[in-house]
Amino acid sequence: MASFEWIIVLLIAAALLAELARRIGAPYPTLLALGGVGLAFLPASPQWTLDPELALALFVAPVLLDAAYDTSVRDLRASWRPVAGLVVAAVGTTVIGVALACRWLVPQMPWAVAVALGAIVAPPDAAAATAVMRQVGLPHRVLGILEGESLLNDASALFVYRLALMTVIVGPLGFNGYLPVFLLTVFGSVAAGIALGFVLRPVTTAPKHVPTSLIVQFATTFGVWILAEKAGLSAVLTMVAFAMTLAHGGGPRLAARMRVPIFAFWETVVFVLNAVAFVLIGMQLRPIWERLGSGAARVDAVVIAAVMLGVVIATRFLWVMSYTAFVLRRDRKKAPTKRPTRSWGGGIVVSWAGMRGIVTLAAAFAVPETLPDGSPFPFRDLILLCAFAVVFGTLVIQGLTMKPIIRWLKLSDDDPVTAEVRAGRTLIYQALLDAIDADESAYARLLRKEYQAVVDLNSSHGPAQPLNEVPGGPLRRQAIEAARRKAIDLRNREVIGEQAYRALVQELDWAELAAGGATAN
Repeated sequence: MASFEWIIVLLIAAALLAELARRIGAPYPTLLALGGVGLAFLPASPQWTLDPELALALFVAPVLLDAAYDTSVRDLRASWRPVAGLVVAAVGTTVIGVALACRWLVPQMPWAVAVALGAIVAPPDAAAATAVMRQVGLPHRVLGILEGESLLNDASALFVYRLALMTVIVGPLGFNGYLPVFLLTVFGSVAAGIALGFVLRPVTTAPKHVPTSLIVQFATTFGVWILAEKAGLSAVLTMVAFAMTLAHGGGPRLAARMRVPIFAFWETVVFVLNAVAFVLIGMQLRPIWERLGSGAARVDAVVIAAVMLGVVIATRFLWVMSYTAFVLRRDRKKAPTKRPTRSWGGGIVVSWAGMRGIVTLAAAFAVPETLPDGSPFPFRDLILLCAFAVVFGTLVIQGLTMKPIIRWLKLSDDDPVTAEVRAGRTLIYQALLDAIDADESAYARLLRKEYQAVVDLNSSHGPAQPLNEVPGGPLRRQAIEAARRKAIDLRNREVIGEQAYRALVQELDWAELAAGGATAN
């Protein structure tokens, strides 16, 4: 089959596996990676190799922007200590652990190469973890820590990776050589992202046509990423700062008629990119496996890769549980009689949520094949195998066991968001009442009764409505469904024409969305 036909097969397979994962309660990245491995060893399957620059730009940039756009600055500020520990200390512990293990197993491997491998396998992929987190209720703080980590851990790992590659290629630079790189990577990237956010915000919100707006948004997303890469900045940090500046810089600037379809389209695109990425991850095994040759050399490489997988899992567990023990001890000393807000269970979940993904593989493939003098890059094939083993192994081992572990620990969602929605709903509907207080028309009186009922229901101590349920939504949707059936009947009896029918259905669709129809199933 041609490549285009394989792409169609790939998309269909990804959709089916994702739906299967949803039905059985498994993380869809794990099943997609398994499906990719199976596809890779089919006799007639395509041998697609990931282009590192394309993989990072295509699969990471939009996903990162979407995640950063939805990030709560308040929650990130509240969890900055554990997030910083994961981004800096956990990544550093993994790099050191992997480098030491490499040197022990392969003494002839240069230290810089061992450090580069440690940086490659250090950053967890949040897509796999959150796929499980969304299925099982978790304490809001634990979920916030994992989501905050996902925004920044790639930046710290790729920074170490860049320094290690520079050392392999041109030799040690010394402190005075590394310091400018650090300052440019961290502070320069953040400053550039914020500046680009302010400059490009009017550009991203100027179009008043949904397709045009989407094109502009995707162009700016990839443009910011490419610009950061060309300038020698951290594309990850630049993108995070850019997205958060867009999201939190003055409130929504899109009309509702544009915001609804644009957000829905972005959700679809992010899912498709994640699905394709994890299938492609599985497909990378075949070319890596074939380059290893056969016999004892292949067995030795597999053993080393398995050890690296164990080291990666163990080092994250070691750091997270050590930090958890420290925090619990500190909290008990500060308030010995107060019920602790943190638990060992939360630490276990965070330590186990270390699945690796597309960033690890892309970084591995970005390792140059040759050095400037024309000699082969040392141990490149081994690096590729270890990277794949860590990605695939964590997706399967941790991905498939995450949900049972969460249930075994009996962690539950404290659901502060629902309480905040209830309190906020009372205030915003009171603002609605105040806005039409002076209007004495019959329609205004009807609206005041409806809005006052919402205020009364949410300010009382009765049971709270589900998070995504609009007040009065079920009753409205019941009535709208009856109206839609009537519209179909009128069209079928040719009382109204097709254009009138479409106009009426569109009107009912918007009314259903306003009544919570987008989240009702």
